Amino acid sequence: MTTNGNNGLARMSGFAEDENPASIQEFSRSDLGQNYPQHYPQSHDALGEPLSILEVARLIGCSTWTVRNRYLPQGLPHFRSGPTGKLVFYRNQVVRWILQQQKKVNY
Repeated sequence: MTTNGNNGLARMSGFAEDENPASIQEFSRSDLGQNYPQHYPQSHDALGEPLSILEVARLIGCSTWTVRNRYLPQGLPHFRSGPTGKLVFYRNQVVRWILQQQKKVNY
């Protein structure tokens, strides 16, 4: 039992003082789906996995500056996420865009 600073009220956890709460419930590794994603197959998304601007730069083989200042104005597919406006890209869209750019140059 521990005491709370507010009005001296006590809060009980339900565990004896000498018990380790983590040891009370034993889980086998196979019960933990997040550690074994093959047990929970994801549908193959047409967009592919989300990528950061750094991952896109590595995929293309350039700097993040080049992605931001050269390729975004040329139409590299992306969107801004959340209140910070973080750039999010999707692998399949980026690859399709690269292939389209190559066709324009090499026709």
